Amino acid sequence: MSPALALPAHERWFVDSAAGDWSFFLRPLPLVVTALVVVVAVVWRVVALRIDRPELPWLARLGDLTPWVPRLLGIHLGVALLALAASGSFVTPSVDDLHGIGGSALLLVEAGLGVWLITGYRQRWAATLALALGPIMSLFTGPMALLECANLAAVAAFLVIAPAGADRHGAASLSASQLRWALFALRAGVGVALIALAFTEKFTNPTMAGATLEQFPALNVFSVVGLTVPTDVFVVIAGGVELLFGLLVISGAFPQVAVLVAMVPFNATLFLFGQTELVGHLPVYGVFLALLVYGSNPATAGAVRWLPGGADLPVPARRPAPVPVHD
Repeated sequence: MSPALALPAHERWFVDSAAGDWSFFLRPLPLVVTALVVVVAVVWRVVALRIDRPELPWLARLGDLTPWVPRLLGIHLGVALLALAASGSFVTPSVDDLHGIGGSALLLVEAGLGVWLITGYRQRWAATLALALGPIMSLFTGPMALLECANLAAVAAFLVIAPAGADRHGAASLSASQLRWALFALRAGVGVALIALAFTEKFTNPTMAGATLEQFPALNVFSVVGLTVPTDVFVVIAGGVELLFGLLVISGAFPQVAVLVAMVPFNATLFLFGQTELVGHLPVYGVFLALLVYGSNPATAGAVRWLPGGADLPVPARRPAPVPVHD
């Protein structure tokens, strides 16, 4: 068997799912690679915290788009939902076997929400309804399928917290706290999705990874440079890369560099998988755009890498102690 998938495509969109095998992940090589990836991500964030400015100053003009990021994210999400509905898929390309009146109704709802989000009218309400699509899908496919639509849910959550404005072509006026929490929800959703896929489709599912390459041998990127890598090793490398991307997105550190690097493998698979890959990854491209724009603006770059601490979590108000009454 040839080396397995190394690029960040959703394998379940193109091949049948296989049973997981945690014993593969518990081998020395996957554990070592996982530990190394975690160390790299931690060092990446520690170094980034020492630099209080965008790391690529020549992208500063992108920062001028910050007021319109919610509007652009709404368009990305809306187009994705509309395209999925048009192709007969519900929320994710792998759920494409809807039948009968119920299936048609779900696709119509999906398409309607897509159009609503594209218009930008009362965006928060549309995004709230879009968040409900994932749980509805899980009723038919099981809870694990929620991982596949986490990217979509991340964009919808951002728009619930920080929707586009009603004037100036959707320009948003966001408070610092509002932006921090919206970006955290965005990063957490996409990062968790990437980490989950690293495990469910690579680290614990080498059979699926091998089947994907057998069906799409062009994914063997090592063969391009004349290298022969054992299948198991390749699976671990692929999982490690996806895990690293997930951790870097969650950390928000050096977002300009992280996004530009991640865009290479995410775009490379378009040549092989075409429309399905493009539609499925539209929310991810929106997330990359948001991180790149906010990360290029000196006024918002700090919000991109913000992580909530104990002081940021809501604390229930205590009832005042009763005042003792003395006769």
